[in-house]
Amino acid sequence: MIDAIIFDFGDIFINLDKPATISGLQKLGMTEWNTELDQLNLSFETGSISPEDFIGGFKKQLPNASEEEILKAWNAILADFPFYRLEFLQELAKKYRLFLLSNTDSIHINTFEQKSGVSFYKDFYNCFEKVYFSFDIGMRKPDPKIYEFVLEENNLIAENTLFVDDKKENTDSAAALGIKVWNLQVGKEDVIDLYKKNIL
Repeated sequence: MIDAIIFDFGDIFINLDKPATISGLQKLGMTEWNTELDQLNLSFETGSISPEDFIGGFKKQLPNASEEEILKAWNAILADFPFYRLEFLQELAKKYRLFLLSNTDSIHINTFEQKSGVSFYKDFYNCFEKVYFSFDIGMRKPDPKIYEFVLEENNLIAENTLFVDDKKENTDSAAALGIKVWNLQVGKEDVIDLYKKNIL
């Protein structure tokens, strides 16, 4: 019997345009996404470095790009958040304990909030008992510790909890702990198809 649902954010509620960020960075002189940029991103997503250090790391790789240009390219990934998904979530919140668990950084969250407006993002956050962003808690998926942390902090039973994420490595890690999972296929499924999945 599922009584709690943990949701990912990107490509579950807000649509992501990953090629837009890569394209934007390439226009600024990036030849490839290398291991240094990968480490920079991981450090930023776990709150280990500040936004200033993050942008500074990019400027080392893209010496001719301005801070504004880098920010614009970095935020190009954030696409639309269809209102029908918020409405679905608000109905779901009447029946289940809901939590948000996202690998993200402070720049993307600040940008999402600015773009969507106070009323929208507050309505969204209010659907959840707790919102967990990787940069706030210093952990990121698929590390099993992040799921254990959410379960323990909220007295959730793994077998009674559903985790919804678009990345298989994340749902596999959660499933190994006994959590029920839905590895949502972006472009083929929508979060509002949840009831059709016969997993609740």
